[in-house]
Amino acid sequence: MMINQITFTRFLAAISIVLFHFGHNTFFYENNYIRFITANANIGVSYFFILSGFIMVIAYHNKSINVIDYYKNRFARIYPMYIFALVLFLIISNTTTKRLIFYHVAGIQSWIPGFPLTLNMPGWSISVEFFFYSLFPFIFYFLKKYSVKTVSIAIITIWVVSQLFTNLFITHFYEGYPSKSHDFIFYFPIIHLNEFLIGNLFALLFLTKVKTKNYDILIIILLLITAMIFKFTSLQLHNGLMAVTFAPLILLISANNGYITKIFSNKVLCYLGEVSYSIYILQYPVHVIIRRIFTYYQLSFSDTQHLFIFIIILLIFSIISYEMIEKKARKWIKNFL
Repeated sequence: MMINQITFTRFLAAISIVLFHFGHNTFFYENNYIRFITANANIGVSYFFILSGFIMVIAYHNKSINVIDYYKNRFARIYPMYIFALVLFLIISNTTTKRLIFYHVAGIQSWIPGFPLTLNMPGWSISVEFFFYSLFPFIFYFLKKYSVKTVSIAIITIWVVSQLFTNLFITHFYEGYPSKSHDFIFYFPIIHLNEFLIGNLFALLFLTKVKTKNYDILIIILLLITAMIFKFTSLQLHNGLMAVTFAPLILLISANNGYITKIFSNKVLCYLGEVSYSIYILQYPVHVIIRRIFTYYQLSFSDTQHLFIFIIILLIFSIISYEMIEKKARKWIKNFL
């Protein structure tokens, strides 16, 4: 089942994370009316995790999982571009630490406090995704075996426990950034499992409980509530708390047949969503390359101008990488491995 209108939201999440990482000292941080959104835009990673869980159930709900084919397809989907971005970073950074390179090639950096944000920093979340994908065949068995009610109780319980643990840990054990406690509570894969599971649950609700109709008003209300949470809450949002609005948003956008869906289903916007993974994983090495080029040629721009130039170049580079590497590698792995 293809849900075209949800694809573009991946692009929005990816760009929001780019703004969070590289938008400092620009209009997006200096404007008092929107800075509270930009300052929380890293929560886009949580959206990715929930959406990933949602899409996995949608993709396999009417199939039986062949484990070998499943892992081959998942490998083909994310590993080639992940490795391309890592190699690109290694070339421009001249890193030679073999242990560090091994952690990243194996995709285990997020399991080891002190290492999640080393080398190509956005790769920490792909390390977490590897964990989700490795577990999904077992999770899927549970989802199919038990009733939606039983699954709902189990997953919501895990989500609640995860939120309580996160906030209690931060209150009593958190040592700030940088520290191993920071790496554990923000990047450790098990901490984020609740987000993937919530996505699984809302996919089940989408398939069994929700009717297709115009949800435009509800979607707008949820977006406003999300903005209010960003503006007024002091709670830790990074480890799944935003599922309270992100999961319903994903469900309603997927079931919507209103004006928002007509816009989001535009072919160009859907294509941007397809390219979003390349945008996300390539943002850091591309930024380093652009910064060095500007320095070498002594080019001078304002921070806001620099950001827009960077985003345009990142988008172009990501499209080329998507067409020449991601798509071709995926096809080759599926056909020949």
